[in-house]
Amino acid sequence: MKMKPIVALVSILFSVTNVHAAPVSFNEAWRTVLDSSDALAAERANIDRTQYMQDAASDLSLPKITMSANYTRLDKPVEIKPSDLAASTPAGSQMGPIGAAILPIADDLFTSQLTKRDVFTSSIRAIWPIFTGGRIDAAQDIARSQKDEAKYMLAMKQQAKFEDLSKFYFGVVLTEHVLQTRKEVEQGLKKHLDHAKKLEQQGQIAKVERLQAEASYDKARVERQKAERDFEISQVALTKLLKLSSPAALSTGLFTNESLPPMSAFIEKTLNEYPGLHILDSKKKQANGVIDIEKGKYYPEVYLYGNYSLHEDDTLAAKTAPDWAVGVGVNIALFDNSGRSGKVKAARSTVDQVSYLRRQAEQDLSVLVEKTYREAQQALEEFNSLKSSIALAQENVRLRDKAFSQGLSTSLEVVDAEMYLAGVKTQRLAAAYQYVISLSRLLAVSGEMNSFNQYQQYKGLEVKS
Repeated sequence: MKMKPIVALVSILFSVTNVHAAPVSFNEAWRTVLDSSDALAAERANIDRTQYMQDAASDLSLPKITMSANYTRLDKPVEIKPSDLAASTPAGSQMGPIGAAILPIADDLFTSQLTKRDVFTSSIRAIWPIFTGGRIDAAQDIARSQKDEAKYMLAMKQQAKFEDLSKFYFGVVLTEHVLQTRKEVEQGLKKHLDHAKKLEQQGQIAKVERLQAEASYDKARVERQKAERDFEISQVALTKLLKLSSPAALSTGLFTNESLPPMSAFIEKTLNEYPGLHILDSKKKQANGVIDIEKGKYYPEVYLYGNYSLHEDDTLAAKTAPDWAVGVGVNIALFDNSGRSGKVKAARSTVDQVSYLRRQAEQDLSVLVEKTYREAQQALEEFNSLKSSIALAQENVRLRDKAFSQGLSTSLEVVDAEMYLAGVKTQRLAAAYQYVISLSRLLAVSGEMNSFNQYQQYKGLEVKS
């Protein structure tokens, strides 16, 4: 008994919390997805990576400067003796006995040491390419195209997330409306059951009529419970997508529009703005860049170079060597084993492949837009056409209830009227949901996601269950 006040207090606190929880609009949910999606964050990191690679490619035009230091141990010092000089000259072989006797004395007195056994040198060397056959420019163009490709990949992922959010968000709205419809059916059949029990007690209807009303009410209760489960499942999917700790109340409802812009406007916008087509364009630019790189290998490389000695030993060889040197170099590949000819042909095949893929993608996108546009129109027509059916079904329920109370209608007819009304309402809600989903897909593939708010707030007609 003591637990009841505690349970009641917890229920009150939970209710108060829900009352003060701010409802989430579709635009707010979309901003949440943009900020919290790991998939989109991964694509942004990929853009950063390609930016760094572009920066790295821009450095190819700069000179390469290196500092080197070397320590060498020789088997013996490098020396030059007078006898060695004499032996290397034509006159040295004609020396007589006197010359031969003098040379050993000269070796002891005039032997020069060019280097010691331990040699240490250090220098700065710079190489600056000034002509590479266009390979540097091509590499930089490829890096820029890769960055553009990464941006378009992010845009395409955002479009996919927008469609996912539309399905999950308005899926919750739809299942909530269906749940409300099922509750109304349950309440109506509960009222009908109570009425049938009273009429049975008064002997105005047979027992089978009351049993029919009771069975129909039990079935309606099962359908309501199933609708509750569907609603909870849809909430779970949206909650996970938005990374929330608990399901949020939604403030944007289903809506329709009186009409849509012409189909040609969506097709034209899609073919101009769809990121997938721009990705193929970037792939084509990269393939052309590979062609330029491989063709550049047929041209000579021209470069400036320079060298400056930082440290030299105190030896004769070091003193005679210059401190610095600059010059121009040319490098010509007489035979290249990198397969440049085959790579050029392969890159050209890639260009052709991408061109075919783009034409096919344009056809597929045109079909997708037309199919989605017609689905949206069909859903809109179905929604509008069912308006009269709902009015008829509501009037039929009223008349059947009245006729049943007067003994002019059976319980089955009342139940059929209630179920028909629920079915028409559900069908109309499903048509509105299909319209919103088709519209969101049209806006996504055409790059007009930001205009969704205009269709919903400024031109939309709210749908109620």
